[in-house]
Amino acid sequence: MEDKKNTFRLISQNKKAQFDYFLLETFQAGIELCGTEVKSLRQGKCNLKDSYVKFIKGEAFIFNMHVSPYEQGNIFNKDPLRNRRLLLHKYEIGKLIGAVTRDGMTVVPVKVYFSGSKVKIDVAIAKGKKQYDKRDAMAKKTQQREAEREFRSGRF
Repeated sequence: MEDKKNTFRLISQNKKAQFDYFLLETFQAGIELCGTEVKSLRQGKCNLKDSYVKFIKGEAFIFNMHVSPYEQGNIFNKDPLRNRRLLLHKYEIGKLIGAVTRDGMTVVPVKVYFSGSKVKIDVAIAKGKKQYDKRDAMAKKTQQREAEREFRSGRF
């Protein structure tokens, strides 16, 4: 029998974050959601593309995370782009705020997933990449892909 507490199911991933930023340290956080939002997330209807984390009065909030309205939710559906509070420990929030204010970093959401029956989000302290860093990353990726292709074909 499988353990329900340790199951992991990915809902959405922010691939643009890994392309635009150097991800230095990640934190796991809960999200304050409504019932219809959880049902919509179970269907995989979430988008993290332009979302970001902001701190207001010592609390962390995620902005622009799009959770599509649940089809059978009618009057209970909330605004798809509403601000949602992140559930983090106080020392984690302090660490994130310190990195943002002192070091000029930013906090970006990386992925949303189910951990058991709970919805979790990974947020990362990130440093912006310059244009030449992005070109280097693309060149390495292309080189690795070509090496794998040659290895599979047996021409190594």
